[in-house]
Amino acid sequence: MASSDDAPLQTLFLPFSQGALRWPEGPVAFLRARDGWPLREAAGSREVHCEQSFAPFAQPLQQAAGWTVSGQLDDVAGKGRYPLVLVLPPRQREEARALFARALALVADGGRIVACQSNNEGARSGEGDLKQLTGLGGSLTKNHCRVYWTAPMQGQHDADLAKRWSALDAVRPIVGGRFLSRPGVFAWDRIDPASALLAEHLPADLAGRAADLGAGYGYLSRELLERCPKITALDLYEAEQRALALAELNLAPPPRPLPLRFLWQDVTAGIEPGYDVIISNPPFHTPSRADRPDIGQRFIAVAAQALRPGGRLYVVANRHLPYEYTLNESFGAVRVIAERDGFKLVEAVKGKGK
Repeated sequence: MASSDDAPLQTLFLPFSQGALRWPEGPVAFLRARDGWPLREAAGSREVHCEQSFAPFAQPLQQAAGWTVSGQLDDVAGKGRYPLVLVLPPRQREEARALFARALALVADGGRIVACQSNNEGARSGEGDLKQLTGLGGSLTKNHCRVYWTAPMQGQHDADLAKRWSALDAVRPIVGGRFLSRPGVFAWDRIDPASALLAEHLPADLAGRAADLGAGYGYLSRELLERCPKITALDLYEAEQRALALAELNLAPPPRPLPLRFLWQDVTAGIEPGYDVIISNPPFHTPSRADRPDIGQRFIAVAAQALRPGGRLYVVANRHLPYEYTLNESFGAVRVIAERDGFKLVEAVKGKGK
């Protein structure tokens, strides 16, 4: 469930609690949905169709009675069906604009779009974008957030702009066509320098069953297979479904035939055991950009549990992040093998008694 201090989620429902808007009859769509008491209080037992591609947010929503959850809501209901479309726009502006265009396609005649962002996550830009696309019916501010909404939709939107914005989130080639990516995915239009540091130092003798924790669009996995010919199987773990779908494209076909699995999963909840090699550039913040070094620490602990004795972890991180205690507690041998541009690459070998 979203944390109790999820200010955008709380503020999203402010116009309903203050009486500025009424909750409609029929199912409601919620794009980039997050669970929490504000949603449960506002929706009650009513039907909510949630779209959420980030596994740690999707799983709590899946447990709510009467709600459906999908990584792509268009798979659940026909377009133009919803009298209310709720949106928590992402930080990345192209991705957010494409999301507004999809909300417009999902809203029924006479329905409304209601969106909310925190002030430091692009609230004014988001409000301006929705106004440009559809016009606005109102807005409110609270909790350092801004909630804004359309008037009842009766065709008063810019159809050409909606078409252009729909294409902003399209999958496209990057890095000279070597990979496919899309806005909103981590380091979506480039090779992340920390990942590049890790890739450059992968030993060619790595062998056996491998895992990539937080695989993103698949850069490190492809580098591992190209640089380490003795890897016999590879599992890609990724919490963001949009990134995992790209990884499938970017490893099709792999450099050589071998078993591949693409697992939409929250690594912090644990992974299966039995790996000889694990590589990771773990996240150290939430989707809202709040610093969370404990996420990377948990990735390291999970990797230690999943490796066989003698198995090797290669993890890259910002130099300042406090990973050493977790590494030393979890592994028999730990050493920094490279540092560059504020990043450190650590090799950790699981001891026989760990």
